[in-house]
Order: sequence, then C-alpha cells, then structure tokens
Amino acid sequence: METKVITAHVPLPLANKVDSLANRLERSKAWIIKQALTAWVDQEEERHRLTLEAMVDVDNNDVIDHQSVQAWAESLGTDDPLSVPR
Repeated sequence: METKVITAHVPLPLANKVDSLANRLERSKAWIIKQALTAWVDQEEERHRLTLEAMVDVDNNDVIDHQSVQAWAESLGTDDPLSVPR
C-alpha cells in the first residue's frame, strides 16, 4: 500500500500521551497515530452517513415531534412510563 507523510503540530500534553501509549503498547508512535486517525475518520464518515439518512427522513416527514419525545423521556422515571414514541 502506498503511504503519504502527514505532518501535524499537536499540543505537548497530547504528544506525551501518544509517547506513553506507544511505550506501554510496545508500538511505534506512527502506529498509534494511524490507529487513532483511522478510528476518527471512520467515526466522521458514519456521522455523515447518519446525517444524510436523517435528512431523508425529514424530507419524507418521517419524524417524531419534540414534545412527544420530551414527554416520553420525562415519564421514564415514573411508575407509569409512556411507550416509545413512533
């Protein structure tokens, strides 16, 4: 696999944490950074996918109004909780 070097300035406390993790896990700092960046990119891609999915729901008026969700949430701590709004 081809690679590309990416340079970033990070706060010293974060760099120290990366150093500590690399030592503890007996891995290189590059490996730690690659794992962290991969996880973050995956998370952001999933967040984007879910946002697009939610926008389709809004366009199709497939939503639950705020008052119904709030009433349901407030009922959770009572003796007679409401069913999940649909």
